[in-house]
Amino acid sequence: MAEEGKTAKPSMPEKKLFSIWKIITPVVIGMAVVAFMFWKDTKKEDVAAVWHSLHFTPFTWFCLALGVLFMFGRDFGMSWRFRALTGKQLSWKSAYEVCFLCEFASCVTPSAVGGSSFGMVFLNTKGIEFGRATALMITTLFMDELFFVVFCPLVVLLTPGNELFDTGASGFSAGIKLTFWLIYTGIFIWTAILFIGIILRPYWIKAVIGKVFGWRILHRWQGQAESLGDNMVATSRELKSRPFRFWVEIFVATALSWFSRYLVVNVLFLAFVPGSDSWQWVILARQLVIWVLLMIGPTPGGSGLSEWLFSECYGDIVSSAGMALILAVIWRVISYYMYLLIGVIIVPGWLKNSLEKFHPGVLGKK
Repeated sequence: MAEEGKTAKPSMPEKKLFSIWKIITPVVIGMAVVAFMFWKDTKKEDVAAVWHSLHFTPFTWFCLALGVLFMFGRDFGMSWRFRALTGKQLSWKSAYEVCFLCEFASCVTPSAVGGSSFGMVFLNTKGIEFGRATALMITTLFMDELFFVVFCPLVVLLTPGNELFDTGASGFSAGIKLTFWLIYTGIFIWTAILFIGIILRPYWIKAVIGKVFGWRILHRWQGQAESLGDNMVATSRELKSRPFRFWVEIFVATALSWFSRYLVVNVLFLAFVPGSDSWQWVILARQLVIWVLLMIGPTPGGSGLSEWLFSECYGDIVSSAGMALILAVIWRVISYYMYLLIGVIIVPGWLKNSLEKFHPGVLGKK
């Protein structure tokens, strides 16, 4: 790891991280899928009539405000984790900015990539040495994966199978269940590799990665693989001296962040679906299933796939397909499009500050 106190330049130019197309693409995909779903549902029912049947009472507005508050609870958990990981080197303001930048990156990249892929760049511009920033982002990845490894089995044990996976259509429900367990198995294996790589035997993992990517068929990715091995060794050095309470703190912050995100859907059902009180645990449990499935989403921010999964997974709880789709759109506005808007607002300032920091005077050139 590079010497502490020095600020290394990011490994990729900040101007290439985001472009107008990366912002427009997920919006277009999401709107196209929603438009198609609305068109399909209008053949079965009057979606406009479903919308007009919604009653925006004071309680409804309270639930919507609570949904937004839960999303900021998610941001608090993420920012708290960044503060803890850096030993409070980041101020709350800087931690929130890194959090919003990571979330914006998640919105404009495929779900399988995620905002963590750019997190080391964001941390680096806040004064965290680049090697250490990479180590910290690998740690956040490990904690996120560990959250699913721990809570998925608990949710499955506490929720009857016919309520967790049975969404009405038997073929779809069986596919959801099989896909969920396949992805969970992959998460479990990846989490075990990360644990061994950053806690137990980083040099073992580095050696295995080097041998595997030494094969001719994988040789083109050998450079990236070697970099991953080096980063795991650096991460291990960074974390081995941390006390147990440090791990408890960042895991609690991680759990707070994820459960706050899930609870947005619970309050939406309370707001718009009468009689959904008895379904609250199932609604929360199915959120875990949806987010596991979204981990392999090929579209930026899960655009299109998220809306479709929501409508399918909750179709048996709401009164109609049109209502499920309306709830899906409201959910995405609160949990996704709001972060696109926040990102559009803060990214220009972050780019300007980063360019001035790493390339002084570049903005003044013609």
